[in-house]
Amino acid sequence: MKRVALITGASRGIGRAIALQLAADGYAVAVNYRTHADEAEALCDRIRQQGGTAAAFGCDVTDEQAVSAMVQAVTQQLGEISVLVHNAGIAQQKLFTDLSADEWHRMMAVHVDGAFYTCRAVLPQMIARHEGNIVLVSSMWGQVGGSCEVHYSTAKAALIGLTKALAKEVGPSSVRVNCVAPGVIRTEMTAGLGEDTLTELAQEAPLCRLGTPEDVAKAVSFLVGDGASFITGQVLAPNGGIVI
Repeated sequence: MKRVALITGASRGIGRAIALQLAADGYAVAVNYRTHADEAEALCDRIRQQGGTAAAFGCDVTDEQAVSAMVQAVTQQLGEISVLVHNAGIAQQKLFTDLSADEWHRMMAVHVDGAFYTCRAVLPQMIARHEGNIVLVSSMWGQVGGSCEVHYSTAKAALIGLTKALAKEVGPSSVRVNCVAPGVIRTEMTAGLGEDTLTELAQEAPLCRLGTPEDVAKAVSFLVGDGASFITGQVLAPNGGIVI
């Protein structure tokens, strides 16, 4: 039986690339989405056409009960979950003094509450088996902070703290918890910045290019693989050297 990987926010961008990579690695993939059902189903079709196993699961990760129901459905349909990648996220650029309370709380809900609900839902089965991997997707702005993205930076920094603390707590049960903190990745989310801005950001990186979703997916693949069996509580940063 294939090991099962649940990826939140997997219908597009980085999450989609992670789903494709883990499917290629031999996992049965649970593709979580919130609104892009057609894209999630198309991704599952592609994975199946390539000989893999995949199923789409709609769920808003800010809804505690919905997350619990999703994990139960994944387990029933595909099997017990070996890998959780919490990738679901939103972004917004805005002056801190202009942020509304709703915007602040929404940012925390998607990134931090979503990680809490999904981790808590999958951990009992991982702990019972003494086997499992969790990867939280943070950002370079969670490491160094970004102007006009204070709420985003705060949420992503919280994921790094969650990674380190949870890794200590569940390590004795042979469950590993790690984090990836991507730099500027060319996705639908960053496309709105405009080509001039993206070119400037690429020039700031020592490797002189933007990252791709596949760059992040390969980092996740490494962290959940046997080659990283002695790695937990760490932050792996595919960022082209823009943050060193």
